[in-house]
Amino acid sequence: MANTFTQIYIQAVVVVRGRANLLHKDWRDEVFKYMAGIIKSKGQKPIIVNGVADHVHLFIGLKPNMAVSDLLRDVKNNSSNFINEKKWIPGKFAWQKGYGAFSYAHSQINQVYQYILNQEEHHKKRAFREEYLEFLEKFEVPFDEKYLFDWIDD
Repeated sequence: MANTFTQIYIQAVVVVRGRANLLHKDWRDEVFKYMAGIIKSKGQKPIIVNGVADHVHLFIGLKPNMAVSDLLRDVKNNSSNFINEKKWIPGKFAWQKGYGAFSYAHSQINQVYQYILNQEEHHKKRAFREEYLEFLEKFEVPFDEKYLFDWIDD
């Protein structure tokens, strides 16, 4: 797009169906690299992809030629297929429906990057439920808790 200039930074959060701890440490980095590759193949910029056993944070430099919903649909579909083809878990792997997506300013890139980089350490002190509800409140996203992710005990 000639003469189009943007700075759009999105942090997305995707969750394993049922909040199951299925993203095993042995192979989760390979999944994160695969997800980053999908983002890149769609012409977008993967800044960092990282997470823990039950959810993943994706920090993306987004160009206006792609909708967030389309990109995350493709990332979730393709990464599910990748995990299932590798047969890393018994049964079928899937992401929960939906996602969280939050926008940031250019000046916040390093702060968000560091936050996502340290997910393992962060979640030793704080449950995902608490983290996610804080995102929704911080970004003033109206929600009804019964329509959020399927929660299991933290």
